[in-house]
Amino acid sequence: MESTSSFGSFSFYEYASPTKVVLWLASIFSGIIFCLIAYTSTAILSSLLIKKYGKLSSAEKIEWNNRGFSTFHALFVSSASFYLIFLSDVFNANSQNDVVITKSSRLSETVLGISIGYFLTDLAMILWNFPALGGLEYVLHHGLSIGSITLSLLTGQVHIYILMVLFSESTTPFVNLRWYLDIAGLKSSKLYIWNGIALFLGWLVARIFLFMFLFYHIWTRLVEVQEVFLFGFYTLIMVPSVLAVMNIFWFWKIAKGMIKTLTKAKHSKGA
Repeated sequence: MESTSSFGSFSFYEYASPTKVVLWLASIFSGIIFCLIAYTSTAILSSLLIKKYGKLSSAEKIEWNNRGFSTFHALFVSSASFYLIFLSDVFNANSQNDVVITKSSRLSETVLGISIGYFLTDLAMILWNFPALGGLEYVLHHGLSIGSITLSLLTGQVHIYILMVLFSESTTPFVNLRWYLDIAGLKSSKLYIWNGIALFLGWLVARIFLFMFLFYHIWTRLVEVQEVFLFGFYTLIMVPSVLAVMNIFWFWKIAKGMIKTLTKAKHSKGA
């Protein structure tokens, strides 16, 4: 399978060695297994340590456990992405002769594979329990994520941009904690308020400013980016753009929620 265009060319058969294919499949399978382990562990630990868990409905327990493995994935992938982009030499301009969009490593391939496993597992649960775990916007988000990550993994291109987008998952633990506190009846607690503020700031940095930097990075390296084969180039432009619009929409809802919570807390304190 070979893709050619004025932007660049790519041959899948030349890139996908048997060793790489084994690594990809093992990483994806590991991602699925980790999700199942985290789901089961969340259920067991919650039943032992949290009294409220036993009073939840069946649907609420499913979402509770689902958010357990989404938190696990978010912590893992955001930490790995931060390390690969900022601390390692993988994408260092002076570390290799390759242009930045073709740089990758075994670790970056493993991280991408595990994330594919996570998104496949979470999407399966969303569809099976639809719309309890999320509406069509979540299906769109996960579908775009799976498609773009898979394309990057199979071609070895634009890993740096995929990792930038995956770093935005760092806001997920705050989203999940807000839901946990709400379902536990702690919506008026100080922890809920401080978590809301942290979510607002984290979202602003990881899903608004970071995406602005991503587009700036693409623009300043447009000559290199055009080395990507044509379908990959348009995917690189389209997918982050759609996700950015979704992030702005969700950010607006988060901001409204934070203002509402702070106003309510202020009035309660005044009373």
